[in-house]
Parts: sequence; C-alpha cells; structure tokens
Amino acid sequence: MLQIQNTLVSLDLAERFFCCDLDSCLGECCIEGDAGAPITEEEKKRLEEILPVVWDDLLPAARREIEENGVAYTDEEGDLVTSIVDGRNCVFTTFGEGGMCHCAIEKACRAGKTDFLKPASCHLYPVRLTEYPSFTAVNYHRWKICKCAEILGHKRGIRLYQFLEGPLVRRFGREWYDELVEACEAYIEQYCK
Repeated sequence: MLQIQNTLVSLDLAERFFCCDLDSCLGECCIEGDAGAPITEEEKKRLEEILPVVWDDLLPAARREIEENGVAYTDEEGDLVTSIVDGRNCVFTTFGEGGMCHCAIEKACRAGKTDFLKPASCHLYPVRLTEYPSFTAVNYHRWKICKCAEILGHKRGIRLYQFLEGPLVRRFGREWYDELVEACEAYIEQYCK
C-alpha cells in the first residue's frame, strides 16, 4: 500500500496496466453486475436534477424503473446505488452502434447540456473507494470483463494510476495526484524494473 495524505492506495495502481478497450468490451461494466453504481446523496440529487436532460435517451424500461422506484436505491450491502433494469443494467445506459453501451449522463455532459459528467464511482472505475473513519482505501476492482483493458494498457504502457488521472484529480485534487505519481514512480523504479 502507498499512503498518500489520508488515503491508503493499493499497489495495483502502480503495478497494473490499464486502458479501457470499449471496442472489445462494449462498455459491459454498465450492464453487468448485481447492483447499480455506488453514489452519494449529493450525486442522487444531481441525477434527479438532470433527469429531464437525459430522459429521451433512456430506454423505455429504464424510464419505467425510474418512474416507479427513482434514480437510486439502497442495495443489499446498505450502499446507495443507481437504479438498474432487469437486475443488472444501469438505468442511465444507452446503446450505440454494434451494441456498445454509453452513459446518457456523460453523453449529455459532452454535448454541453449539463456540467455533471457522471457519478464519481463510474468515472473512477475500475478503482473502488472504501471510506473509513480515519482514511479512504483506494483499491483496484479486478473483473474478468476488464481483461481486455489490462491487455491494451500493457500494450500501450499505460499504468492504472496514469489512465485514471482525470477521475483521481476530480476526487482527490491535483496535489494528491501529484504525490501519487511521485510515489508510484518511486515504487516502479525500485520494484517493477
């Protein structure tokens, strides 16, 4: 583990290579799993606010789910997560050519319709955060559907901490990220050559 300010960061961020390969996985992380994406109460409010902006891009089943149960629910582990359809698909998932999944929220943001990119947990994926009273754990969530991203990252020489620069800066700030880079580079120089 690397200690960066009030976080403990898994060595996976330095050791593992990663670069999303949407052409191979088709965005499967948006439609696989047994719960929605973890969100905060503030993010739930933002999702409710932008709902009219993304509504037309949502699938009919997703619209029904939101009308009946809202944009989020508390899962079996007690976490607030985005609502899902068919027990697996995030309600904000849309589909493009070839069945590729897209996020309706991110699509609206990139079109300038909202300033909310997407929930932080989605932006940070495959990193998951666990909040403890005195620190935050930053861990890599390894999942078979992301194997193609590990292969592409290795091919391109992109390590996980590099791939997630934007999301990590969004969550922890530039100073924190710069400290992470310094720690990762020192670790790689000593242990990964």
